Amino acid sequence: MPLPPRRPSHTKQGQRTGPATGRKAPQSKDRGWDPVAAWYDKLVGEAGSDYHQNVILPATLRMLAIQAGEAVMDVCCGQGVLVRPLLEGGIGRFTGVDASRRLIESAKSRHGVDPRVGWVVADACLPGPWADGSYDAATCIMAVHDVPDIAGMFSNIFRALKPGGRAVMVFMHPCFRIPRKTHWGWDGDQKIQYRRLDSYGTPLEIPITTHPGKGTGEQTHFHHRPLADLLTTIGQSGLAVVACDELYSHRRSQGTGPFSKAEHFAAGEFPMFIALKAVKI
Repeated sequence: MPLPPRRPSHTKQGQRTGPATGRKAPQSKDRGWDPVAAWYDKLVGEAGSDYHQNVILPATLRMLAIQAGEAVMDVCCGQGVLVRPLLEGGIGRFTGVDASRRLIESAKSRHGVDPRVGWVVADACLPGPWADGSYDAATCIMAVHDVPDIAGMFSNIFRALKPGGRAVMVFMHPCFRIPRKTHWGWDGDQKIQYRRLDSYGTPLEIPITTHPGKGTGEQTHFHHRPLADLLTTIGQSGLAVVACDELYSHRRSQGTGPFSKAEHFAAGEFPMFIALKAVKI
């Protein structure tokens, strides 16, 4: 069940050595999201994809537990799918940060002029004045796996938060959803649909063609990291993970027979996304 890809949040090449293993991660070839921003904006829209609306955003809002008047920063915000639900939740201030100028322009056009809303075009992995320690909460939705330098991004989330501030990050599950490395399979003897894993422990940069069929050759890059590397990097930034939720597809087979029954069962057994809540310590 394909998802629209999330864009890289910056244009700087290279990545730091993985903290948990000392393994050197692959050099990034990300070009940024501007070349395909219009395509992505049309695909995801103002309210997000089907998965955003039914799985990702509800989990984000539940873990974030917004209080009235709070200041929230959305790192790698894209066209701002979180703006409306956060404003409806009563926040006092929203700031969206993204490296794609074209997606920020789209966010501005979609959400109009609101004194509570601000936008920043900036590399999420480089220190900047936007990470100023004035925010009660931060989010990073479907972008952790698209960022070459997660150490830099997590450090900036730490800098953006007040002491005791919280961050919610939702991204593709690193154990079960790796492009080209995880697949569905069918066991005819046992009549089960299983999840095959071809690679996990090695950090990978995987090119993703953003709109195949048009022949433009535009790509983003998916950055796979083992879960231990991700958790260690979060901790080294000064953020402590206090909650985790594994998110499953809301889609279920509508047919009958052994294939449909197996698909239905597998959809509830293998999570698509993982959501982490961390606090600034």
